[in-house]
Amino acid sequence: MSNWIDLNQDADTGIESVRAHFVGHAYDPHFHDSFLVGVTEQGVQQFNCRHVRHQSTPGQVFLLEPGELHDGHAPTADGFTYSMLYLDPQWLERELHAVFEQVPQHALPGFADTLCQDTLLAGATLHAFQALHGQELRIVRQTASDELLAALTRHLQWRKRLHPDPRLPLTAQRAREYLHAHAHQDIGLDALAVACGTDRYRLTRAFKAAYGIAPHAYLIQLRLSQARGLLARGHTPVDVAARLGFADQSHLGRWFRRAYRLTPADYRKRCTKLPD
Repeated sequence: MSNWIDLNQDADTGIESVRAHFVGHAYDPHFHDSFLVGVTEQGVQQFNCRHVRHQSTPGQVFLLEPGELHDGHAPTADGFTYSMLYLDPQWLERELHAVFEQVPQHALPGFADTLCQDTLLAGATLHAFQALHGQELRIVRQTASDELLAALTRHLQWRKRLHPDPRLPLTAQRAREYLHAHAHQDIGLDALAVACGTDRYRLTRAFKAAYGIAPHAYLIQLRLSQARGLLARGHTPVDVAARLGFADQSHLGRWFRRAYRLTPADYRKRCTKLPD
């Protein structure tokens, strides 16, 4: 069976629903701005995340937070199939405040584990996927989303918003902030190091230790994540490439396909139903 991807986006919540099948190499290391909740339906889904190699088998739920670097590979000949929801962080935080009677002040939600065996959560995830992906009645979609949130609560943990985060090198945090503020510019490693008050070699070591990838790789993933958001709102690939500092539309397309296995135009069309 060849690779395929079926993607849709819910107009009310912005939640993306993706069902896909991959054989062999699925996608390069990348991250998302969303919380990812998915269920492996068939085969073995192998991926690296949080410095651990995971293998998700049928019925298991995988959970990824925004910014968590991960890849994808099928270690068996029959490949793997999964259904997944991309939960918008603002939507999730708003809904969780309604679910929990008391939320810690200045706290962020996170997932306790990357992989879990939870029949209730797997069922709720697939039910929500079917309702959202199938564009069921609004009341059906909202009920399914509420059931998913209720099932997710046992896997959530709250952590304080820390700035700066004492667990990470200050140099790396400054570099990350600089990259986010200047993501569309042609940033040089020397200029980035100067802005962070260090040299390029110490900066690269600190950044890799904190985020698992070098600054240039992080910048590309940051641009791809922003490109995904712009395309979903209807911007054309050529406009997105120009806005985010890619050399041209082809340059954007090459990186986008490596991360998401879709062309920018195809992704835009699936999210917006607009023609190319």
